[in-house]
Amino acid sequence: MEHPIFEKIQRSPQPDFGDVISKSFELYKKTFTQGLTHTLISLVVVIPFILIIYIPLIPMYIEMIQNAGDPYYTPTAFEDYSIAMIVGWVILVFLFSFLMQMVNMSIFGHFFKDLKRMDYGTNEDIGGYFTLLKTHFSKLFMLSLATLGIALLAALLCYLPIFYVMIPLHWAFPIFIFNDKLSVSDTIKAAFKFGNKNWLTFAGIGIVVSIIASLGAIACYIGMIATLFFTYIATYVTYRDTIGFEDVDGISSIGKPVEE
Repeated sequence: MEHPIFEKIQRSPQPDFGDVISKSFELYKKTFTQGLTHTLISLVVVIPFILIIYIPLIPMYIEMIQNAGDPYYTPTAFEDYSIAMIVGWVILVFLFSFLMQMVNMSIFGHFFKDLKRMDYGTNEDIGGYFTLLKTHFSKLFMLSLATLGIALLAALLCYLPIFYVMIPLHWAFPIFIFNDKLSVSDTIKAAFKFGNKNWLTFAGIGIVVSIIASLGAIACYIGMIATLFFTYIATYVTYRDTIGFEDVDGISSIGKPVEE
């Protein structure tokens, strides 16, 4: 029997571009503290991984600083490293990047649930920042692996298909968060069905939202901490106003009945 989400996607209304942006700003103001907290936690967790990855590159950076201004300088810091060590470092970077993706999915998956809780004023238990890793580790791992594999395959096909798959793959994460009983294959299937249905609209919203989320770069990039999570809010608002939720009364906190 097909999961109900496929029927909900089939009858979901087309998102209104202006409505999504305006409602996202309203919810952004209401949930600013929560968004900032999740972003800071993500940075605290991710920075150690980044430092570990870049430790082997320190000799090269030191050498480059020492030879700054020399037009004939060529890096030699890695000449003593064997091929096996370089390959091992590349594999380590890949594994750490994959792990960081999973950790971030758990943190911002909690943020999605927190948005819903605050939006509808419910008292549901949304767990902790890393509850998703504890309760759905294998499914989260397989979903991350599947989305990465699809993205890599699309990139190998002369990069053009990546512009197509990036929209459906974006929806795999929120669909998984709000429908965690779905299998990984059904999650991917639902994401492509939803993404394909309104591809151009989602692409337009994505471009505008990404620009808004990057505005913090004006403040020497530090300000991005306060704007980066806007993309998740816009994703939540779009999901809420199209697919919707069955366990709430249909009235969001930002003033209007939500169509389902």
